[in-house]
Amino acid sequence: MTTWSILGHTAKVLEERRDDYGDPAEQFRAVADRWSITLGTPVTPSQVALCMIDLKLVRLAYDPGHIDSMVDVIGYAALLREVR
Repeated sequence: MTTWSILGHTAKVLEERRDDYGDPAEQFRAVADRWSITLGTPVTPSQVALCMIDLKLVRLAYDPGHIDSMVDVIGYAALLREVR
């Protein structure tokens, strides 16, 4: 995949996820609320996005060519502004 095709694919995935799961800001807030309970410390939606990026980066370190993980990193990074 070229850079532009990966970006286009990421945009499509983000649209599909919004259709499937609703507003990302609401979803990331819900995850932050649950993680706050689990961890016993406040977690923000931005921190959720950053932690998900970290998860995907660990997976990319294992398999740097895994397109889905690349798309996920780009998608989570793109959502950072929206979930703030």
